[in-house]
Amino acid sequence: MEIDRSNAPLRYRYQKTEGLISIIVNVGLFMIKYWAGIVSGSIAIMADAWHTLSDSISSVAVVLSAKLSAKPADDDHPFGHGRIELITSLFIAVMLFLIAYGFIREAWERLSQGSGADYGTLAIIVTIVSVLVKELLAQYAFRLARRTGSEVLKADGWHHRSDAISSAVILAGIFVGKYIWWIDSALAVTVALLIAWSAFRIITGTVSSLLGEPPDKELIDTIREIGSHAGGSASDFHHFHYHNYISHSELTFHLRLPGNITIEEGHRIADRIEKEIRQQLGIETTIHLEPEKEK
Repeated sequence: MEIDRSNAPLRYRYQKTEGLISIIVNVGLFMIKYWAGIVSGSIAIMADAWHTLSDSISSVAVVLSAKLSAKPADDDHPFGHGRIELITSLFIAVMLFLIAYGFIREAWERLSQGSGADYGTLAIIVTIVSVLVKELLAQYAFRLARRTGSEVLKADGWHHRSDAISSAVILAGIFVGKYIWWIDSALAVTVALLIAWSAFRIITGTVSSLLGEPPDKELIDTIREIGSHAGGSASDFHHFHYHNYISHSELTFHLRLPGNITIEEGHRIADRIEKEIRQQLGIETTIHLEPEKEK
């Protein structure tokens, strides 16, 4: 699916819609899962319920991020507010780590006390529903993330996916819970580790974007193709630097031109290339001109 990074209003509308749907669904799931956890005495199911509620909190962050990221550039933020998405993704990841730590601590206390859980039909039904609904939400978030290139939607998708996986692990454990008293605590630790892994994936991707990444080969090839049609040969383009502000992108590169052309002519060629890149890719470009080396 082709990513449309230049259509900011569509991007933020998708984020808001996904966030609102997630909030409504997750609050409903939290209530029935927590009820099932109380009835069965399962720390794993209650922990999974809080994991689901945390999805609602992250979805609130997604909605707020969509609103704040859509603010236009100003004097203090000349490149816009799009990187609020990345900050929101980090917030979601840190929250996931804290949730994982809480589950592990409570599971250890249960193991120390020798406490188990009494699963029943209600726990099985609720857990199956949770797996299906959360995976559907994850697929929805991932689809919108692929369409818009939104990191915060991708992070929210992983949050939904981690909840679906944790519920699936609990479902598997329910069927052996009657034979192994400590399985509930073990499942809670397993769920916590899955949550922590999701948080780690979010943080590594987000930090990489914040620190800055080189332009990928596909983008460079596209720039060279556009530039060749607009005034130079593919080998004349080099020294690329790409700055991604999520809702706004800046690109700088060097262009070699014959040394005998006038400054005015060189400026005209660079201006034509910048205009084509802006129209086709939605990227603002600054070109440094260099004379060709004498052979």
